[in-house]
Amino acid sequence: MAAHLNPRRGGAVFTALIGVVVLIGAAIMALVLLASGAPNAIAIGMVLAALPVGPLIGCYLWLDRYEPEPRSLLLLGLGWGAFVATSIALILQLFDHVVFQNGDAFLGTVVAPFSEEGAKGLFIVLLLFFRRRELDGILDGIVYAGMVGIGFAFSENILYLAGAYVGQDGSAGGVQSAVGLFVIRGIFSPFAHPLFTTFTGIGVGIAVNSRSKAMQVIAPLGGYLVAVAAHSSWNAALMVDNGRNAVATYIFLMVPAFFLVVGFAVWSRRREGRILTAALADCAKRGFIDAAEIPWLVRIPARRVCRKYAAKAGGAQARQAMAAYQHEAIELAYLHHRYLRGTAPKDFAVLGQLHVDRMRALRPGLLWPQREGQVTGRTGPAALNQSGGRG
Repeated sequence: MAAHLNPRRGGAVFTALIGVVVLIGAAIMALVLLASGAPNAIAIGMVLAALPVGPLIGCYLWLDRYEPEPRSLLLLGLGWGAFVATSIALILQLFDHVVFQNGDAFLGTVVAPFSEEGAKGLFIVLLLFFRRRELDGILDGIVYAGMVGIGFAFSENILYLAGAYVGQDGSAGGVQSAVGLFVIRGIFSPFAHPLFTTFTGIGVGIAVNSRSKAMQVIAPLGGYLVAVAAHSSWNAALMVDNGRNAVATYIFLMVPAFFLVVGFAVWSRRREGRILTAALADCAKRGFIDAAEIPWLVRIPARRVCRKYAAKAGGAQARQAMAAYQHEAIELAYLHHRYLRGTAPKDFAVLGQLHVDRMRALRPGLLWPQREGQVTGRTGPAALNQSGGRG
């Protein structure tokens, strides 16, 4: 029994420790904002900076529908980006300014990209080391990277928008200046920071499913360097000729890069659907599940139909049982896929048995849609193997 409890205990400790770090980062950022001495500017900056946050989060949650990540970790990712990564980046950039006294060009194209992408990517690397079982592949890396990037952009936008409202570099300031900057940062390029950090997330996702020890190091490092290069290119475009090339860079670099990453993310999600189908098919051969259940477990629209039918036929409790069963099945499928590839964690047998046992306990309460004889009755047409399964 202790072996079953260890993963949860380790996850709780990780969440608590990262939560403390996020609170410390929040305190640092609060001091930075208070030091500005312009409460009206900060308030306007916060309101404008918050506008793109909801739609951006919605996009990443849409990608995350196959196996929704723990909401606690997604919130920690947002908090890490908003408070911890920004604090680390500010401290490193202040250190560079005081000690090395580099100019704005070097700061913007070298120091800022390396420090900011490193600070953001650190959260995903920590997940790789301490919550590896939550990372099932590239799509998870993209989702966590997106959350961190959204949080970072939120805090950074507050500082920039507040500065625009106060007036900097000879500008008059005011609401018009703040809104003008918001159009550039919040409407034209709200995805910039999530996009940059996505490359680090992709690298970590590749490392998770790689059997090569070298690739487990090279992929995250390579992803980080690509993130730095993209960030540096964008900053350089904003600085050259007083930003005259920014629009061209946005149209010919950022927009194609954005759609390329979006296309890659959608392809990754479809690929994961095929992976889950294959893994569950092998699970069915081993007697862990009924093969007739697979279409209802993998396809997202079919999952929704199952939950609606269960709620209609058996109420809220039946819907909860179906949702829990679907969640356990997908977790088992990802774990079994890694087992088949030879990249499963050392405790995969314990984890797999835990998922199988939970599914077996839920199965008597399931209400399946009656459709073309795929799954009939409450538990399916086949008598499932009741022996302990090792996913």
